[in-house]
Amino acid sequence: MKIIDLKTNHITNPIGFHLENNLTFSYKVTETSSKQQVAAQIQVALSPAFDEIIYDTERNENLNSLAHQCELSLFPRTRYYWRVKVWGDNGDVAISDVSYFETAKINEKWIGKWITPNLAPDIHPIFEKKVQLAKEVENARVYICGLGLYEMYINEKKVGNEYLTPFNNDYDNWLQYQTYDITDNFINGENKVNILLGNGWYKGRLGFEGGQVNIYGDKFALLAEIHLSYKDGTKEIIATDTSWKVWKSKVIESEIYDGEVYDDTFLDSVEYGVSEINLGYERLTARLSLPVVIKEKRKPLQLIKTPAGETVIDMGQNMVGWIQFKNRLSKGEKVILQFGEILQDGNFYRDNLREAKAEFIYISDGQEKTVRPHFTFYGFRYVKVCGWQSELDLHDFTGCVIYSDLEQTGFIKTSNTLINKLFDNVMWSQKGNFLDIPTDCPQRDERMGWTGDAQVFSGTAAFNMDVYSFFTKYGYDLWLEQKERDGAVPMTVPDIPSPFNPESSSSAWGDAATIIPWNMYLFYGDDSILKQQFESMKAWVDYIKRLDDTSGGHRLWKNGFHFGDWLALDGENPKLPMGKTDNFFIASAFYYYSADIVSKAAGVLGKQEIEREYHQLAQEIRHAIQNEYISPNGRMTIDTQTAYVLALFMNLVPNEQKQRVADDLANRIIKDNKHLKTGFVGTPYLCQVLSEYGHNDLAYTLLLNDDYPSWLYAVKLGATTVWERWNSVLPDGKMNPEGMNSLNHYAYGSIVEWMYRYMVGIQPDETVPGFKHALIAPKPHWRMKWAKGTLNTASGTYLVSWHIQDDGLLDVKVEIPFNSTATLILPDANSRLISVEGDLVNMEQNGSEVVVSLNSGSWNFTYLPDASYVKVFNRKSKLKELLNIPPIKNYVLNEIHEIMAIPPYLMSEYELKTLEEILTKKGESEVTKVRLEKIEMKFRQILS
Repeated sequence: MKIIDLKTNHITNPIGFHLENNLTFSYKVTETSSKQQVAAQIQVALSPAFDEIIYDTERNENLNSLAHQCELSLFPRTRYYWRVKVWGDNGDVAISDVSYFETAKINEKWIGKWITPNLAPDIHPIFEKKVQLAKEVENARVYICGLGLYEMYINEKKVGNEYLTPFNNDYDNWLQYQTYDITDNFINGENKVNILLGNGWYKGRLGFEGGQVNIYGDKFALLAEIHLSYKDGTKEIIATDTSWKVWKSKVIESEIYDGEVYDDTFLDSVEYGVSEINLGYERLTARLSLPVVIKEKRKPLQLIKTPAGETVIDMGQNMVGWIQFKNRLSKGEKVILQFGEILQDGNFYRDNLREAKAEFIYISDGQEKTVRPHFTFYGFRYVKVCGWQSELDLHDFTGCVIYSDLEQTGFIKTSNTLINKLFDNVMWSQKGNFLDIPTDCPQRDERMGWTGDAQVFSGTAAFNMDVYSFFTKYGYDLWLEQKERDGAVPMTVPDIPSPFNPESSSSAWGDAATIIPWNMYLFYGDDSILKQQFESMKAWVDYIKRLDDTSGGHRLWKNGFHFGDWLALDGENPKLPMGKTDNFFIASAFYYYSADIVSKAAGVLGKQEIEREYHQLAQEIRHAIQNEYISPNGRMTIDTQTAYVLALFMNLVPNEQKQRVADDLANRIIKDNKHLKTGFVGTPYLCQVLSEYGHNDLAYTLLLNDDYPSWLYAVKLGATTVWERWNSVLPDGKMNPEGMNSLNHYAYGSIVEWMYRYMVGIQPDETVPGFKHALIAPKPHWRMKWAKGTLNTASGTYLVSWHIQDDGLLDVKVEIPFNSTATLILPDANSRLISVEGDLVNMEQNGSEVVVSLNSGSWNFTYLPDASYVKVFNRKSKLKELLNIPPIKNYVLNEIHEIMAIPPYLMSEYELKTLEEILTKKGESEVTKVRLEKIEMKFRQILS
């Protein structure tokens, strides 16, 4: 037995995080034949030897491995050590390695002063303090906040591995300070402490239509305390005050949108002073943000000489971060790196970045060193290099991929290489846009925390990565914004000046307040985020209810601005991005959905009166929606894909009418040529609803379509991330002239949630959250030979795979982690004909499905499905069958001239004939035979 993944507040060994209001411990168990935890014990001590234990649960048969909430009064600037002991049901016992967490200043008074350089506000400073150490350091910490962004160096070595600190939040509401262990940075004798500052989000250009500067402040500022503990037992604090000095930095300009200018030849020997600046201390909060770090490094794919004569580096992947390079340039040489996502006619292109310059200008001092920007980042695949005088060596360049320090938890592979690429693209878009906040895009003059994008993707995000702490911070941001708006949720968090009315909120966007924390509770089983966000969740629904009450109290949301089904394809005016689905239907649907979530969250938190109140409100909304938009026989008054999808997914339809509405959705999609028409609101749930209500075949059709509009359309055009529009790039490779074209926009990547939940079949159980119990219900399809999903959940790692053998047998493999259970549903199965490898299980027949209850362990089920998962298309196939499969349909209608020539009014007659009957002519049987063999081979290629 081995105990792993010890986390404090879902973070491994956190230092200086905000912990005092909610302290939770979690862990997992592997490498044991035990099935269940029968007891566990957590101890906390002030030393790693545990000779001074200050908290002990003792042996506890009910200890929660997902989130043991620890009541402990914490001291400032103190490291605590903790460990876990687990007893298994077969007698296994294990003790974990020691983990730790360390507090920040908590409520300790700041000694350091806020200081600002005596320089013009646009000149980037380097603060300096010389520290003379005559004694050996036992322990050293720095508590620091620099505005806008900072990097700290001691003796020219960077402190920590983080970038873009103190990160992205509404600085008017709160300022995060960070804590670093700097014990190993100091030497005996003189030490030089330098802190560089850049504009960042605090005082740099930000926002729409050219943006604004100085949104939060117009002066650089620094606050820091260095706490030194010496081996002789004495202590010393070196804090920011007016004794610090300032020099002009070699960072000449820095902007999030525009990039950075770094002049290594710049030397200004003039020493400048600093002044105190009154920023106060009341906004200071120990960090909630996860570190933003270099998570990966990539070497360039190739060096391109474009038709326009440009020198362009191709990274082979649309990524977020920067390029660093080994400087071999002569003194005074000026190099300009410009960043873009795509080539056009083979040439460098970045018009889709709008007013963002996205460049790095470097002037060399002639010294060999590694060069990188400090206070910016780029979304790019291609880098145009200007001014490089010598021969450019690709080996000198490295792409640094930066994002919040998130662990990938979900992995999917299938027999279809295009689907695998789609999954990778979604993962890359999550990496690129999970940079402290969930941004919409990472490249143009936007990069904002759009609430709608974050909301629709939050489920996918939680499958892909461990995002609990990430969204805890975002939720904290969101609630602070709401407090200033009487419960309304802004379009972006942090909110920045925009063309929208600052008082307004949109449905689906504002519902991030309820849906995101509920998803985090569902996936991780820790109700801490519900406790933190409950007032926010309730305030959002109360805001809508006030609008409802002021317009008559009809329990419908029928006023205000809404984004609707943003970028849907069924709008009557293609230039309007809202789609055809009635905005007020969408708004009312989310009104119900959020009210219902608030009721459920109140129940989890033991707030029974509130639970009843919001359950009643939700039912009133649901009834009003049914009266307004659904006939007594189940006919929807809005005939759009998104309307049907929301009605079913959000449980707006009476139970007896759900299948009727699902069938109407299927018919709507068939009328739409078996292609999606949905936008940001309908897309996340579209395939989920189809698979849930008996139209799995149609869900796979939408997934596997590879022409516009579809997910694979972008993949086949070479996309390496998810696009903002279904056709951000046109079939000829040209950018869509409509504008607003980000090639790294994760919202449509929400199809991956369907891949986990239905294709692979791993779903959380709302009644037993955190995957302590999972519903495993894979839905194989004949158009895919196999699929495999691995999910490292809060409870441990689940594995589900299925494989359709050539003889039609279906293999289903399942692994359930320690101390977890699952209900497995095998489709199209007969319990008497299933072969099982693994422990004996109890199988029950339930219609066409077999239900199996599983504890921890591994199993392999093999059976011949009642409905065949093997299909062959050949000369004996009827034309109607061929036309039901979009890729075969495209081939048949576009390349077989006899079928192309059939008049539309005769097509229904020919659909009942076989391909052989249509193509065979008298006297040409041998020629036709060879041709039919070639066509059959083409069918196999299309479906392989």
